[in-house]
Parts: sequence; C-alpha cells; structure tokens
Amino acid sequence: MLEVSALGWTVTIGVIVALLALDLTLGVLRPHVVGFREAAAWSIFYIAVAIAFGIVFGSIVGWDFGTQYFAGYIVEKSLSVDNLFVFVIIMSTFAVPERYQQEVLTFGIIIALILRVIFIALGAALLSMFSFMFLVFGLILLYTAFQLFRHRDEDPSVDDNALVRAGRRFLPVTDDYVEGKMITRVDGKRMFTPLFLVLLAIGGTDLLFALDSIPAVFGVTEEAYIVFVANAFALLGLRALFFLVKGLLDRLVYLSTGLSIILAFIGVKLVLHWAHKDISESVPEVSTAVSLGVIIGILIVTTVASLIKSSRDPSLKAHAGSLRAHPASDQQHAEQ
Repeated sequence: MLEVSALGWTVTIGVIVALLALDLTLGVLRPHVVGFREAAAWSIFYIAVAIAFGIVFGSIVGWDFGTQYFAGYIVEKSLSVDNLFVFVIIMSTFAVPERYQQEVLTFGIIIALILRVIFIALGAALLSMFSFMFLVFGLILLYTAFQLFRHRDEDPSVDDNALVRAGRRFLPVTDDYVEGKMITRVDGKRMFTPLFLVLLAIGGTDLLFALDSIPAVFGVTEEAYIVFVANAFALLGLRALFFLVKGLLDRLVYLSTGLSIILAFIGVKLVLHWAHKDISESVPEVSTAVSLGVIIGILIVTTVASLIKSSRDPSLKAHAGSLRAHPASDQQHAEQ
C-alpha cells in the first residue's frame, strides 16, 4: 500500500493549485481567441508536467506505483478527449463566442476537479469498507460501455441536462452574451446570461463524467493518491487541448467505440479482482502492466483506424457517443 505523508499531499496539492491558478489567469482574467500555436504550446507543457511528475513519482515510490499512475493518467486523458467532444457540442449549441470559451472551460475544469475529489474520497472509502464495491464499479463500467457502444454514432443532447432545463425554466436569462458576464442587470433587474447556462451544462456533464471516470481509474489502481493526481493532471490540460484538437475531433470516428472497449476491459478487470478476493484466489487477475499495454494498444488502433477511415471518406463525422438514444439525432444522421 502506498504511504503518502502529509507533506507529500501538501506539496502535490500546492503544485496542482498553482497550475490551476495559472489556467485561471490565462482563461478568465485574459479572455482572448486561442490560436493553434498557443494551444499546442500549453498542451505540450501540461503533458510534459504530467510525464515529469510520473517519472519522479515512480523513481521515489517504485515503478509498480509509477506504472499505475501512467495507466490511470492515460485512462483519464483518453476519457477527457471524449469530454471535449461534449464541450464542443455545448459551445456550438449555445453559440459561445470564441473569446469567452476559455472562461467557460476553466470554470468547467475547476468544477470537474472538485467533483472528482469528492467522488475519489467516496470511492476510496467504499472500496476500503466493502470489497463487493469492486463488483459494483465493474458492473457500472460494463453497463456504461454497452450503452456507449450501442449509441456510439450519436451525440448527447444538451436538452437532457436537468440543470439546463431548470435554468431555462426558472431563471431570467438575457438574449445576448453581456461582455462575458454570467450575471448582469437589465433595467435594474438582475438577470443571468447564456454563459451561466453554458456553465450549468458543463457542470452537469462534469458530474456524469466523474461517475464514469472514477470507477475506471480505480480499475487500474486502488491508491486514492494516484487516482487524484491522475485525474488532476488529465484535467489541467483540458483548456489548451480543447483549442488544439477541436478541429480534429470530427476525424476520430472510432473514438467512442475505442472508449467503450476500454471501459468494458476495465469493468471485466474489476469483476475479476472482486472474484479473486472474495470467491477464489484461483480466479485470474489482470496486472497493471497488461492493463497499460491494452489501453495504449486500443487507443493507437482507434486513432489510426479513425484517421484512415476519415481520409477515405471525408464526409464522415465523429460523434461523442451517448448513454441514451436521441430519436432526433437518429433522424438527422439518416438524412445525412
């Protein structure tokens, strides 16, 4: 079991908060249209920081834990790309001006990090008290994988978001974005802007992704510290990654299929781990090294196959995948 001192937690949280403050400064205090060069530079920076942390971490505590960190980071990073799909859909649905997209993304990342800290603490507590939670988490991932594969050629609908529906129904909302504000006054009356609804939509999406991603990362490591840092470093690069890849997302036509396979694989791994602990030690387990290799292999095959397919048929458009059917979406795809 990994033992992390109070100082270790403090330093780690301090580094993450500093990086978050940097992201907040860039995204909120200095709103602007992000170009490809800037997005690429910051994406490389955040990935380099995550890799450097993993190397130092593995060198200090051993490469068994280091491998768990990299496996968890890759799982969360791959899921975050699908998260970006949904962000693009939300931005397009609400027609968010490009100069305000950074602000929304940064707040979305903060909300996601807070939610995942809560779910990490809850998940770690449940796993330590009840070993059958490995079975529960595994079944959750298997169900999610099945639904995602079943609706892999669809996009989630913003209208399904309960927070957005409630906001539209109960809050006075302006027609226009008011200088990037979320709350403003019109004729002395306090009103919310569409940017506030966008934040609600992204917050609701963050909640759903946290429900899937936390069991997924617990499938490659039981260490709460590793789960936390893997999630944190994967999320911190989302703002820059959004502007870097949003023009390329349409070409990843098999991404939702690949992610569904990864989630199913981790779900099976969790079920086997539960059976090994609670039923019989003769039940085989999947090692972290094998998990890392399988996850990387699926991502490579998915990406290469997507690029080949989209190059042969440029009319194809990738979809984020959905956990439920959307008849209107189906009709639209049929017309295309």
